[in-house]
Amino acid sequence: MNVNHEGPTPAHQRPEGVSDATVEALGSVSKALETVERARGHLYEFHQLTGTADLELGRAVELLRKAGHEDWADRVDRELVGRNVLEGRWTFQVVEEYDAGFYEPYKSVEAELREDLAQGRSHLYEAEMKEARRTKGAAHHAAHP
Repeated sequence: MNVNHEGPTPAHQRPEGVSDATVEALGSVSKALETVERARGHLYEFHQLTGTADLELGRAVELLRKAGHEDWADRVDRELVGRNVLEGRWTFQVVEEYDAGFYEPYKSVEAELREDLAQGRSHLYEAEMKEARRTKGAAHHAAHP
């Protein structure tokens, strides 16, 4: 099959009647969502690092006991092991609250916006930027695979 590689795929072409301002606005919403995705990744990293620290603290309690430091082992165990990071919450609960109360609504509105204004097409701003910046016909500058 002969495929034309000299322009964006239909999924990345601006629908008829969609203005430059709309494409720019959708690109800005997309960039904001990508930033939220990065923040969410950091939140999961916070979750995993905090959990790892708590497990290591449990190991430290055992080592303190083995070394004969019962008072310190008891204090670390009582005051730090299993401690909430926020009032009433472990990190998994923070992640769940973020996902349900912020991340999912953010993704939903972004998807509805794209559907309503651009027939669901994503990355129109970036696709048009690529088309404007690439060197047509040059190696490693194809519009798509």
